[in-house]
Amino acid sequence: MQTSEQWSSKIGFILSAAGSAIGVGAIWKLPYVTGISGGGAFFLLFILFSLFMGFPLLLAEFVIGRSTQKEAVSAYRSIAPHTKWHWIGKLGVFTCFLLLSFYSVIGGWIVIYFVKGLFGGIISDGADYSSVFNQTIGNPALVIAAQFVFLAFTVLVVAKGIQNGIEKVSKILMPALFVLFLVLIIRSLTLPNAVEGVKFFLAPDFSNITSESILFAMGQAFFSLSVGVSVMVTYSSYLSKKESLIQPAISIVSMNLLIALLAGLAIFPAVFSLGLEPAEGPGLLFVVLPAVFDQIIFGEAFLIGFLALFLFATLTSAFSMLEIIVASVVKGKEENRAKYTYLVGALILIVGVPSALSYSVLSDFLIFSKTIFDSADYLVSNILMPLGVFLISIFVTQKIKKSTLREELLQHSRLGGKAFQIWFFIMRYIIPIVIIIVFLDITGILDKFMSIF
Repeated sequence: MQTSEQWSSKIGFILSAAGSAIGVGAIWKLPYVTGISGGGAFFLLFILFSLFMGFPLLLAEFVIGRSTQKEAVSAYRSIAPHTKWHWIGKLGVFTCFLLLSFYSVIGGWIVIYFVKGLFGGIISDGADYSSVFNQTIGNPALVIAAQFVFLAFTVLVVAKGIQNGIEKVSKILMPALFVLFLVLIIRSLTLPNAVEGVKFFLAPDFSNITSESILFAMGQAFFSLSVGVSVMVTYSSYLSKKESLIQPAISIVSMNLLIALLAGLAIFPAVFSLGLEPAEGPGLLFVVLPAVFDQIIFGEAFLIGFLALFLFATLTSAFSMLEIIVASVVKGKEENRAKYTYLVGALILIVGVPSALSYSVLSDFLIFSKTIFDSADYLVSNILMPLGVFLISIFVTQKIKKSTLREELLQHSRLGGKAFQIWFFIMRYIIPIVIIIVFLDITGILDKFMSIF
């Protein structure tokens, strides 16, 4: 069934889609994954994967969604009826469900810090912010309550629909986030020894790159752009056929890379200046932010403002994850939206509780030496998303007519047939081959094969 809602404007779509991409992926996850994966070389790989794999894939999901005007599962079924290809959409729905189950935990951490900031409970002279963070996430009742608050707000917005919910909030919050980021960067770059942090972040040292860090960089590019899970299939299904697909894709990728750059320039100079460890892990942002704002006049007020915007940037990503799940259930029957949104939100909370307890009562419960939280993150970012990307690249080039692809991509744009041919070649050959090689390398099969020669 065709979707009954549409974005009110192209800018609304761009900001909402960018909000889906910009959030925990770029602001929270990229700095700490960069920190544990070698710094500048990893960031360079992330940029390359974003441009040469993420961007083409974003366009591919746009084509699937906009051409059918249907949510993820129905879109694949519409293009390839009486086949199993609609399972790509179901894989995306499952991945988003699992992703939001641990993503909401991070959202809960931000809620806690925001509330603490309002009451002046974060910044204090001589505070060990690493210990503060560990104590915070080690409180079982607190983290579950905060996770509930985060999910409740997400559910309320998505229940209101596209224009009145997701789009309206995104138009206000995304521009404000850029402004506060600039304030944070200016202060971070003026701290003593900040240049060492800039070097770590931007000067590539490929001696630190391993096959696993390459997989992480690829997964991070997909995670940051929300590709491989068919979120953008659902979002683009609400886009008018009168709009170009190329321009929004360029805007989204550019904004995502800019925020990633800003996040690194805000975090790493402060990390090195304050003598912190770049490989801190998931808590890096929550340790660095208070430490930096502690060095700024009216730092508490700036911290509250940044946490508010970071919270809403995180929420805009959560909106997209919940939307693909809800849309696949509602299937255009908007009268059922609210009921199913509440039900799905409750199920996600239940599944997410073990991740929330990964740093307290379930800290000793490990899966292949990883906590439940880290295991869920690894499964989503490094297995399910690349698998989704692989399947989408095959589907687009094998199941959609080349003439249809050309028409969808080139209409209302100034690009010609040569650009389309390059895109098609990347989708058909480069992306599947790269993903296969990376997986063969990570499993050790490639090394065994190469040893034969």
